[in-house]
Amino acid sequence: MELYVKVILTAILLSLVLTPLLRKLSYWVGAVDHPDTRKVHSRVMPRLGGPAVFLSFLTTVILYVPLERNFQGLLLGALIILLVGIIDDIRGLSPINKLIGQIIAVLSFISFGNQVEFLTNPFDGLFYLGALSIPVTIFWMVGATNALNLIDGLDGLASGVSGIALFTFFIIALINQQVVVAIAALALLGSVIGFLKYNFYPAKIFLGDSGSLFLGYMISGLSVMGLLKGVTMVTFIIPMLVLGVPILDTFFAIVRRYKFKKPIFQADKEHLHHKLLGLGLSHKQTVLFIYLLSAGFGIGAVLFARNGFY
Repeated sequence: MELYVKVILTAILLSLVLTPLLRKLSYWVGAVDHPDTRKVHSRVMPRLGGPAVFLSFLTTVILYVPLERNFQGLLLGALIILLVGIIDDIRGLSPINKLIGQIIAVLSFISFGNQVEFLTNPFDGLFYLGALSIPVTIFWMVGATNALNLIDGLDGLASGVSGIALFTFFIIALINQQVVVAIAALALLGSVIGFLKYNFYPAKIFLGDSGSLFLGYMISGLSVMGLLKGVTMVTFIIPMLVLGVPILDTFFAIVRRYKFKKPIFQADKEHLHHKLLGLGLSHKQTVLFIYLLSAGFGIGAVLFARNGFY
């Protein structure tokens, strides 16, 4: 337990120090978010929060995690997707180019031996994916990455939901005695907590695409290494519960855009947080309400893991 305390405190302290530095750097390199009719902020905001979270996490895991081959793959993919996000935050990328960058990051992760190899069948037990293993892994990780990116619309929303998901993963990893996954989840959780001091309403810095893509990639990647790895934890139910809010929000966004024949990548103001704001909830109330929803999904995931419903 002492190790876990050291991990989270190290990550929090690093994030508290690095985030203000990246805030200043954001202005210097032009990585700022300008207000428009779709966004809820009313002033220019720095948006290089991703590198602050990444550097805090990376330093912490180098100190405390044995960097075995599969974990090296996780870090390589994380670096690639972070760079994709940074380029988008500074220069802007088309949705297709961002998608290609995400796929390259996931393929890098897979090339180090990380992939979903089995799925559970509630009637017949395990189903070996075989040749479908790589496509399923890509679909899961790219989908989860974009789901988290889509809910990054309010101060502290994506980072807070990520923090809840990471704490859930930490608990489940402890239940399954997956020490490396537990430490990694805790290191990223600490990095997010430190960042939230500056990102919660009223925010002083945004995650940016670099941050939301990085967190989505990391959460889905850790699920492949932990929750979806081996024969004791091979169902999508648990990681889908952990990411329940962003996944459902993304599902309804896809259905909505298909129904009204709009491009699937076209942004709108119909997401869950927009709806809650429309009902009269304040910015902070909306974020806290979605935190509660995420915590509820997280509790459900822990109960599934603890009672063996997988």
